[in-house]
Amino acid sequence: MKTEQKQILTLCVNGRERRFTVGRDPCDVPPSETLVHTLRDRLGLTAAKLGCDQGACGACTVIIDGEAVPSCSVLSVECEGKSITTLEGLEDPVTGAIDPLQQAFLDNTAFQCGYCSPGVIMAVKALLDKNPKPTAEELQEALSGNYCRCGTHHQVVETVMRFTGQEV
Repeated sequence: MKTEQKQILTLCVNGRERRFTVGRDPCDVPPSETLVHTLRDRLGLTAAKLGCDQGACGACTVIIDGEAVPSCSVLSVECEGKSITTLEGLEDPVTGAIDPLQQAFLDNTAFQCGYCSPGVIMAVKALLDKNPKPTAEELQEALSGNYCRCGTHHQVVETVMRFTGQEV
């Protein structure tokens, strides 16, 4: 009887290489597993929230190779060799301090229930990494994939505009 050679999946998550076997055994990452489940269930990175599980709400947004992506809409096996950043990865690795963008959200109460906040922050972070002084319209476009039932988008836009030193 032949033993099946298992595929190794290597993900770079928050600057750290993580290796998994791909397969059907209980310890394996199934080929059909989405990234949000790998992050939450296998790595314990729970900031990416499972909302709609269809890529429509943005609660599970992470940054993959510089782009904001709903992690429920991409298979883990599709992320081989890609750089993945979650909200947990924004903290200072030496001091453990939160990212200044996260602090701005706290200081300006740019959230209500907070469920969508990690995804919103990651969408904003991806935008600011490419465009440090976005217009309000560019910011709103970047947030268009993030749904907030509490209606905090106005506070988010104001917070980010202040954070980037622009008029509200």
